[in-house]
Amino acid sequence: MKPPVPHRRWALAVTTALALVVGGLTIPVSGPAEAAPVGAGSYTTTPVGPLPSGCGPMSTNPRQFATANAPAGAVPTNDWWSSLLWKRTDCAFSEPLHAHPVSYDTFTDGLGFSANSTPAISGTATGVGEYHYPYVQDIRVGVAGLAAPLVKVDGWTDWTVSPYWSDGTRTMRATIGHGLPFAYFQTTGGNAQISTAGTPEVWSTSGATIGFRVNGHDYVGYAPSGATWTVASGRITSTLAGRGYFSVALLPPTSSATERADLATTYGRYAHAHVTGTQVSYAYNPATSGLTTTYAFTTTAREGTATQTVVSLYPHQWKSLSGSTPITPTYPSARGRMKVLTGINQFRTAMKFQGVLPELPAVGDGSGADLATLTGHLAAARSNPMDQRGGDTYWTGKGLGRAARLAEVADLVNDTTTRDSALNAIRSTLTDWFTASSGKTSKVFYYDNNWGTLIGYPASYGSDQELNDHHFHYGYYIAAAATLAKFDPAWAATSRYGGMVDLLIRDANNYRRDDTRFPYLRDFDIYAGHDWASGHGSFGSGNNQESSSEGMNFANALIQWGQVTGNTAVRDAGVFLYTTQAAAIQEYWFDVSDQNFPAAFGHSTVGMVWGDGGAYATWFSGEPEMIQGINLLPVTGGHLYLGNNPAYVRTNYAELVRNNGGQPTVWQDILWQFQALGDGDAALANLRANPGYTPEEGESRAHTFHWIRNLAALGTVDTTVTGNHPLSAVFARNGARTYVASNPTASPVTVTFSNGTTLTVGAGKTATTGAYTWSGGNAAGGVPPTTPTDPPPTTDPPPSSGGPTRYLLPGGGLGTAGGAATTTVAAANGNHDGTPTNPQVFTATGLNLAYSGAQTTFDLFVDAGSAVGNGVQVRVSYDLTGNGSWERTETWRYFATDPVPGYEHYTQNAGLASATGSLGTLSNGTVRVEVWSAIGNNPSTLGVGNQSVLRLPYS
Repeated sequence: MKPPVPHRRWALAVTTALALVVGGLTIPVSGPAEAAPVGAGSYTTTPVGPLPSGCGPMSTNPRQFATANAPAGAVPTNDWWSSLLWKRTDCAFSEPLHAHPVSYDTFTDGLGFSANSTPAISGTATGVGEYHYPYVQDIRVGVAGLAAPLVKVDGWTDWTVSPYWSDGTRTMRATIGHGLPFAYFQTTGGNAQISTAGTPEVWSTSGATIGFRVNGHDYVGYAPSGATWTVASGRITSTLAGRGYFSVALLPPTSSATERADLATTYGRYAHAHVTGTQVSYAYNPATSGLTTTYAFTTTAREGTATQTVVSLYPHQWKSLSGSTPITPTYPSARGRMKVLTGINQFRTAMKFQGVLPELPAVGDGSGADLATLTGHLAAARSNPMDQRGGDTYWTGKGLGRAARLAEVADLVNDTTTRDSALNAIRSTLTDWFTASSGKTSKVFYYDNNWGTLIGYPASYGSDQELNDHHFHYGYYIAAAATLAKFDPAWAATSRYGGMVDLLIRDANNYRRDDTRFPYLRDFDIYAGHDWASGHGSFGSGNNQESSSEGMNFANALIQWGQVTGNTAVRDAGVFLYTTQAAAIQEYWFDVSDQNFPAAFGHSTVGMVWGDGGAYATWFSGEPEMIQGINLLPVTGGHLYLGNNPAYVRTNYAELVRNNGGQPTVWQDILWQFQALGDGDAALANLRANPGYTPEEGESRAHTFHWIRNLAALGTVDTTVTGNHPLSAVFARNGARTYVASNPTASPVTVTFSNGTTLTVGAGKTATTGAYTWSGGNAAGGVPPTTPTDPPPTTDPPPSSGGPTRYLLPGGGLGTAGGAATTTVAAANGNHDGTPTNPQVFTATGLNLAYSGAQTTFDLFVDAGSAVGNGVQVRVSYDLTGNGSWERTETWRYFATDPVPGYEHYTQNAGLASATGSLGTLSNGTVRVEVWSAIGNNPSTLGVGNQSVLRLPYS
């Protein structure tokens, strides 16, 4: 096998030459773009740069290695079995396919099996080191006399693949998959044949079943009923009684011959229920912050009536298993112990989605000297918010990520000048890349029908010819688009540039099975629970990925984009990817429970996960800062999962210091930000003691200071409490919790946490309660900054004015009277005098009214029935310009209701409890009314429609 070619190098990008070199001949491939419109954006269908290729420099169609039976639509890439379809180093066969608990390889005469359970460990515990369970063949399964010139792919499902052999006389089709102890075979033209490494130790022969041991591993062959197996000269053969199907299973290691025999019998019940399909489905429940994932198996009974099967589960699966009980024996694997379920058609996992944030709240740097420090850093970045180091897809993405962080932080502290500069940079960059004008060959996306992919040019790190890293690159674009969408929703509309954002999502991880332009979840290995970076996966160690955190950046981007645009399908896909992969990262990159890495490996983390192991290494550097830091960047509010185990954060950082021989000297900001998730005070001390550090290429001093300063105030992530809103999180410091939620929409929301705490979040705001009570941000209703390349739309409806008399309407509006109706005001269950808690909210927007100089008046119809001790309270807020900032807030004294059924009238005569700011002319303004229970343990009824009325002091 040829040495692997790195798919990533951490250096400044060089624009890819638009030519192919074949046999010494340079063939230009650039040309004018043929634009395919997507809303206001477009992509090209004319090649403008190097293309993916299969075996041979001009073999650009992967279908040459698939049979006519293979599924229609885009071919999968970036999978554990990709080298079977995308042949790179061998034009006929694959590289080893690490399915777990078995690894496979393909040869001219059949399918090889390896159950290697002995790790090969190299390097040192303080330097670069690796562990692998390399392919060491135990057996090879085929057809006697088979000599196929190549192996094709006859089919695939979510985590299985079916290689196919034919030499014109004999054929064999196998089905193998993640978690399957069985491999299933259909053959023609000869006897089934199992060749073994050395003489097999046969421990059971019973008609159609044979059990044998090779290299210390126990296998069982299951032929059709009536057939027998013959053993001679290291070969086990069967005529299969002329029926042409059989299966071979690897048994888990056992402690006794009796246990081994019992397992062979148990597995035998399902040996002829061949797995012919696998499919994942998932459901996110915001109310409980729960993610339920179902892994389903379809079987075909070759004989008998059994329809169930046997599967083995990875640690991230069995630790979250719901409703099933594994049997005792386990399989060793490169990912740790795999537990076994027998007699099932599906299994489910139940996980908690911990929530994400657009950015940490400014509770620590929102005032005083720290605010001055932050605003100074923001001002320094204002003229060049992207600080772009290269023009390809990856480095453009890094620049977009930097600008998005600056925009979010600046908005939280009302630095609208820096915010708008960053938003302008994001808008102009994305609009440019999302426009394939005539003749354009750079900063453009091209759709390739052969591979079913969208490639950005200039490409980088093999994102064009090898389809590497699309989720890494495009995650930055999508995340930046989500930030822009909060402030400029018109730009993000599907009719404008939202459609191009959706294409990037679908290319990297298509969330719709009915869209055959792209493979379903291209970069995400559904069963393994994490992404793979290499498009072809053609390495002896299988596929690989180093920057798991950039994969999580993509998942977080889907959550943010889906939430801000109201696309719940994208949001839920993001939650599935994020929650599943967060669990996998804790197991396979960090091994937080110290159960999965070989004991002699000596590291608490890896920089890279391979199909057959892991490495304390990267493609581009041997420095400990980069080996560990590559799985920490970019640092965003979507990366709080890194702090789910604060004790492990401290362990990881301690290893860095140990291996580095001291504190970090490069990527210090990334590593300190990670350290802050486990010890904010120590991270802040490191930051303050090293003011001259060099920022990482995608970071800014402003964001690093904001992140570390606020974690020093908030404490660590509290995973014991979750919110019913995806953009929420909880932190704890010295036993005191802070609840945080962000609301990118134009209407207030109330977030309820799993311990009963509630938090009302204004439109466009991030808010906190608990140890800190704070709100900031101006997104909702803001006037988007513009650039000449992206003029404001002219189709937006003009703001409505209406009159000063407004009725509280069902559904939360403030308008003209409707039909009589009621709504329920939740019980206080405590004292909430002056603080809206679980309020009913009513809003009017787009108001153009002149201030009359009078005061607010109202008449609310309230009824507590026969309840004693209830009190309803109202707050009226005025946003005079609709920019999300409330210039006037009036909180009125609560109204103590009587215990007699029937409406009472709560009016302004109750008197003002407090008021802030001043009234003035409403120009595209917003008025909000909040009604809640200040006291009392019972709900109250509020009359709406044509009953409760608000009279604005306007003419």
